Amino acid sequence: MYSFIGIGPLEIAIFLLALILGFLLPIIALVDIIRSEFKGTNDKLIWVIIVLFLNFLGALLYFFIGRNQRIK
Repeated sequence: MYSFIGIGPLEIAIFLLALILGFLLPIIALVDIIRSEFKGTNDKLIWVIIVLFLNFLGALLYFFIGRNQRIK
């Protein structure tokens, strides 16, 4: 059931999933950064800047690297 431009339901679902992850993951990362305390004095500010400028990649970097720098 393809339309005349070749975009079907699967392509639309993949596009919507990527769009949602592209917006949702950075927001979750920013909320986690703001709620947490970090070891360094400027670590929180640096992570906020990274997530804002690199968006999806910055959020992934935070979840893999930055969460280890938090004070538990």
